[in-house]
Amino acid sequence: MKRNSDQALWSLIAVFAIALVWVVAGTLEDHVTVPGDTAPEFRVLTSAGRTMTPKSFGGKLLVLNFWATWCPPCIEETPSLNAFAKQVAGRGIVVLGISVDRNEKSYKNFLQQHRITFDTSFDPEANVSSSYGTFQFPETYIIDRSGKVVEKIISNQNFLDPEFIDHLSKMI
Repeated sequence: MKRNSDQALWSLIAVFAIALVWVVAGTLEDHVTVPGDTAPEFRVLTSAGRTMTPKSFGGKLLVLNFWATWCPPCIEETPSLNAFAKQVAGRGIVVLGISVDRNEKSYKNFLQQHRITFDTSFDPEANVSSSYGTFQFPETYIIDRSGKVVEKIISNQNFLDPEFIDHLSKMI
C-alpha cells in the first residue's frame, strides 16, 4: 500500500513540476509587436532636444524606424528614408528614427554625414526597440492615428518606391 501512495505522490510532484516549467517558460517569451497590436508607449529625446511620445504626432501616421550606424541595410535605406521624410512632410506622415547605437559620437557623426532631416533619437540600451520586440535592424513600424501598428517592415525598404508612398497615402 505504501508503494502505491509513494508512486501517486511522485506522479503528483511530476505534474506540478511540469506545470511550473510551463508557466515560467511562458513568462520568459519576449513580446513581438505585430500588425493589429497597439504600439508600445515610449518617451524619447530627439537629437533636436524635443521629448517625443506617440501622442506627440498629433494624429498623423507615424513611420517608426529602428536603425544603427553599424548596420549595412540601415545605411543603404537612409537616403531614401531621408528623402521620403522631406517628401511627405506636411502630408500627415511623420518619420521618427531610433538608433540603437552604443556610441553616441558615431550616431552624431552619422546624422551629420548623411544630413538627416527627420527626427531621430539615440537609444543605446535599445529600450524602445526591445519594447517592440525588435531584434533585427532595420525594422520599421507604420502606426496609425489611433496608435495601432498597421504594418511592420523587416529589413531595408526603398521609401521612395511610388507604390509604397501611394500605399501609405491611402492610410492617412
